[in-house]
Amino acid sequence: MYGSFRIGIYAYLLEQTQLQNVANGKNKNDISFGQKLAMGCCSGGIGSFIGTPSELALVRMSGDNKLPPAERRNYSNVIDCITRIGKEEGITKLWRGATPTVLRATLLSSAQLGVTSEIKGHLAKSGWFGPNGAYFYGLPMMFCSTLCSSFVANIVANPFDVMKSRLQSMPVDASGKAMYSSMGDCFVKSVKSEGILVLWRGFTPAFVKLAPYTIISLTLADKLTRAVTGKDAL
Repeated sequence: MYGSFRIGIYAYLLEQTQLQNVANGKNKNDISFGQKLAMGCCSGGIGSFIGTPSELALVRMSGDNKLPPAERRNYSNVIDCITRIGKEEGITKLWRGATPTVLRATLLSSAQLGVTSEIKGHLAKSGWFGPNGAYFYGLPMMFCSTLCSSFVANIVANPFDVMKSRLQSMPVDASGKAMYSSMGDCFVKSVKSEGILVLWRGFTPAFVKLAPYTIISLTLADKLTRAVTGKDAL
């Protein structure tokens, strides 16, 4: 849900900006890097808000077997997890950790989508990958663009990923009191007890996970969009 929404919204915003440029008598690709980053922020924020309940279920179910047996929730599947959270904790709790999730996704999508578009544009003009980057159907150009954007995105998003995971998996006692009261409280307590580098804990496995996802998903989105509509998605 998150991935399809953010890529679809970004492609739509990019196309609308290109059409506006043509209507104003400008080159359709005369789009600043700042505009691309802003479109990435918008698409990532909307997509992540819609996908937060699914993300919460993923974190809960992944971490459940790490808890002591008496504290395990023993969800049977994703639907059971989401349904029980809504019934037992309140429907709004399905968006627990939404603030760091949305902030993370906003920055992540801004870096992933905006940086990919910007690097792709420069590589196409450079001629390194043939006229307009057309060698091997543009796949080498997309690979380089998305790999670079993955690295930048991981640097920016990893601190929010750490906070989000801690907020979503934190234990809550019988009185309903949680370990962290907010994202800010989680940030302060984590840095104070473990140091600033805790914000980039798990950077390497996160990058190993993010890079293939970014390369495959954005390349497919770009090529399928061009095949169906004749236009670039990024």
